[in-house]
Amino acid sequence: MKKWVIIILCVLFLASAPVWAGSKVWTDTGAGNIAKTITFTGPALVTDVRLHLSAAGGANNLTVTLDSARGPVYDVVFVTQDMTSQTDCVFRYNPPLDMRTDDKIIFAWTNGSSRTYGLEVLGR
Repeated sequence: MKKWVIIILCVLFLASAPVWAGSKVWTDTGAGNIAKTITFTGPALVTDVRLHLSAAGGANNLTVTLDSARGPVYDVVFVTQDMTSQTDCVFRYNPPLDMRTDDKIIFAWTNGSSRTYGLEVLGR
């Protein structure tokens, strides 16, 4: 019984650990509105979305949506986040988001206070 518990814990740890070999990182930065679209040119797994703002964001919601290559019936909103008091947002997906060729992730936020931002999307 103890061996199975240890094996299960090891598998869970390895599944949640970052994968460095073959990792992909998509980034965007600026001080204006966020209007970033990532188009996948092949299969990918998205594990994390990180957003840092230079100061609390002010009004408006950040939205992260899937524009599915399979058609609008498969489009979904992954995140809607009120940015009023946010400086850091981290969204971890376990299991990872399974992206297919020509899928798009769209990031949108009206940056009314001109906060400098850094957006990272991590995957493999």
